Amino acid sequence: MAREAIKARERKREKMVARYAEKRKRLKEEGNWEALDKLPRNSSPVRLHNRCSITGRPRGYMRKFGLCRNMFRKLASEGKIPGVTKASW
Repeated sequence: MAREAIKARERKREKMVARYAEKRKRLKEEGNWEALDKLPRNSSPVRLHNRCSITGRPRGYMRKFGLCRNMFRKLASEGKIPGVTKASW
């Protein structure tokens, strides 16, 4: 599991990206690169990283479910994800 500080940092980045999204878009349309450079670095959406909503794991992330592969497998086996069944042929 990821440390709480790392998960908190990622949540903080998400809030900052949302806060500056409109301003960033406007500055890009105007072509005002100097003002864009002065915005906080963490306000850029490129710095966001997908993480598992339960464990905070950054790798093996499944975008459709918002979970890492480990949690997806566990929850799917327990039948807690609707519409997901184990393949058998």
